[in-house]
Amino acid sequence: MSDNDGKKTLGLRGGPRSGNVKQSFSHGRTKNVVVETKRKRTVAKPAAGTGKGGPGAAGGSGKRPGGITDAEMERRLKALQAAKAREADEQAKREAEEKARAEERERMRAEKEQKEREQREAEERAKAKAEEEERKAREAAEAARVADQPAAEPAPKAADNTRGKTKEAPRKTERERDDRNTRGKGRGGDDGNRRSGKLTLNQALSGGEGGRQKSLAAMKRKQERQRQKAMGGSQQREKVVRDVQLPETITVAELANRMAERVGDVVKALMQNGVMATQNQTIDADTAELIIEEFGHRMTRVSDADVEDVIKEVEDAPEDLLPRPPVITIMGHVDHGKTSLLDAIRDAKVTAGEAGGITQHIGAYQVQTDSGATLSFLDTPGHAAFTSMRSRGAQVTDIVVLVVAADDAVMPQTVEAINHAKAAGVPMIVAINKIDKPEANPTKVRTDLLQHEIVVEEMSGDVQDVEVSAHTGQGLDELLEAIALQAEILELKANPNRAAQGAVIEAQLDVGRGPVATVLVQHGTLRRGDIFVVGEQYGKVRALINDKGERVEEAGPSVPVEVLGLNGTPEAGDVLNVVETEGQAREIAEYRQQAAKDKRAAAGAATSLDQLLAKAKEDENVSELPILVKADVQGSAEAIVQAMEKIGNDEVRVRVLHSGVGAITESDIGLAEASGCPVIGFNVRANAPARNAANQKGVEIRYYSVIYDLVDDVKAAASGLLSNEIREKFIGYAQIKEVFKVSGVGKVAGCLVTEGIARRSAGVRLLRDDVVIHEGTLKTLKRFKDEVSEVQSGQECGMAFENYEDIRPNDVIEIFEREEIERSL
Repeated sequence: MSDNDGKKTLGLRGGPRSGNVKQSFSHGRTKNVVVETKRKRTVAKPAAGTGKGGPGAAGGSGKRPGGITDAEMERRLKALQAAKAREADEQAKREAEEKARAEERERMRAEKEQKEREQREAEERAKAKAEEEERKAREAAEAARVADQPAAEPAPKAADNTRGKTKEAPRKTERERDDRNTRGKGRGGDDGNRRSGKLTLNQALSGGEGGRQKSLAAMKRKQERQRQKAMGGSQQREKVVRDVQLPETITVAELANRMAERVGDVVKALMQNGVMATQNQTIDADTAELIIEEFGHRMTRVSDADVEDVIKEVEDAPEDLLPRPPVITIMGHVDHGKTSLLDAIRDAKVTAGEAGGITQHIGAYQVQTDSGATLSFLDTPGHAAFTSMRSRGAQVTDIVVLVVAADDAVMPQTVEAINHAKAAGVPMIVAINKIDKPEANPTKVRTDLLQHEIVVEEMSGDVQDVEVSAHTGQGLDELLEAIALQAEILELKANPNRAAQGAVIEAQLDVGRGPVATVLVQHGTLRRGDIFVVGEQYGKVRALINDKGERVEEAGPSVPVEVLGLNGTPEAGDVLNVVETEGQAREIAEYRQQAAKDKRAAAGAATSLDQLLAKAKEDENVSELPILVKADVQGSAEAIVQAMEKIGNDEVRVRVLHSGVGAITESDIGLAEASGCPVIGFNVRANAPARNAANQKGVEIRYYSVIYDLVDDVKAAASGLLSNEIREKFIGYAQIKEVFKVSGVGKVAGCLVTEGIARRSAGVRLLRDDVVIHEGTLKTLKRFKDEVSEVQSGQECGMAFENYEDIRPNDVIEIFEREEIERSL
């Protein structure tokens, strides 16, 4: 049975087979070819050692002669059909893309031909219309000429008939030409009498005969000129007279723009007046005035100072005024208890933060009384060097509280404060302090005040006087009542709903926050985001911080705030004004800077030859001690400079080469080296590059935190009284890494000694952003758990300060020793 099946299989599958083969040519062409394949019938020989043989062996296994099964053959046919289907799809896709490209090319060619036809039509229409207008102008001129001949009456009719005929003929010719051009386009030819408003790129570039196509306005002006010429003369337009603002100098183009005249006409007028200038050159105001008058305009002279006109002095209406807190300035002699008295009123300890226990900045605070009233206090320094600070305090205040110690009576700065209050024209209240001391004599104080025309109420005068004690709190309520009564008499009011205006009480350069100004708002309300100008600086309010260190969104009248967002440090005493735009603020600041620079230059140049010779002769006999001063705030720098100017006599004097605000920098060291002078730092420190530069160049840096010591040292150095002085020798620096709270000890700083040695017996200062925060002694110095006397550089240790715990990570501890050395000039 298997042999018969094998024969049947061999007989059916023999013979030729046909199929299609696809040939591919270049450019995507293909061709289908029918081919026939013949297969040889192969007879398999019986394998050796098998009992079966013959042809049935191959067929009996279900395979074709080549060893291909039916399933394999079927898979191959299906793969072949799938490949053919894919090729057919790709061919159809290529043909569709080719057809789409051909259609796109045809469409673009048709659009191009259409645009060219439209362009030709527009040019022909414009040309025909120009010819028509020219013909009309000729006819009008002819009609006017004929009208001037009264004898020939029939002539106008003939002219009219001729004009009608000639008018009709071109219209007909034009219509025929339009019909020819637009035939077959599907649109009528009635557009021929209108000028196309479109200007194609080709028209703009070619312009007919290689020139530029005239605009529609130019064509209309030309037609108007032709019509006026045909009517027998031009009709002049009415001249527009303008008000021209004329600064001190102006460019020719700007002058023409302000007069609304053509630049060419202005240049021509200048040439006729003998001035050769192009449109970008600058001419002076007198020449520009001549040109303005020649063109018939009115002239208004303005100056560069007019940029400040945007700062308007607003007169507030009485109905807009609202009550405001009074501003009270506390003034008096040094150590008479001004700050302690304010402490008692504020119930806070401000004095503890001042070096040497004296005030060296203007402090601004707000106090809420038991009755609910708000009072704004300004605390001024009493030292002789701070004259300008006291003057500023008196200028911005409403009431002056004159503090006089009952055990010391009237002193020089007391008299100076009285004079400041009188000059400012503000009422005064006398607070006789230290009344709790056994040696207190308030009667002597009242009697001494009589010498300066201050008559208190107890002596039948009109000046209120209150006996107080900052130590015990005696009389504080009476003082606040006196202040409230005086404020009620003054009826203090301000308009909070207007642009803010205020006075700069103090200004400083903060390392972390940039330039910071303490401002007392006087009018309006200062808000975050306001743009302002203050002196020679300007800025935008980035943040407002009140006297408690809290951020606020706005500050009304009589409110002192710190303002952040300035582009530079202003001068103390400058006025802050809010303006509308940053451009206005920048213009005003630049004008003020230029004016100040010109003023300094003029002051330097205003010396005659005799004055220079006299000064040179004077300098030969006078020894100068040059110094360079850097302070923490603007007021301190100003006070130090004023104090230095008072030191000296005919033989010696102190000259401040430079004073500034902020840390001592490398540029300060460079200036000091070139001038051979020391650098004095008041409550500031030199940064690391400056310290290295000072060590390399041999520049001496002296640090002070009390103005007494600074003035005394400079005075001693200038006068040659160089006895033994206490000089500080820096032996090390340490940086706080972590702060720990230890029971029984308080806050302990985990430090790393970065330079030198830390000694238990040495003095220490705490620096934050190179500004002195605290000066004192160490309470403890530990290495691990053991108390040690010193710690070497690179080692860690624990430090705690005596009576001070406001320490933070990254603060720097400066360790120094004091030693006595002999001075020499």
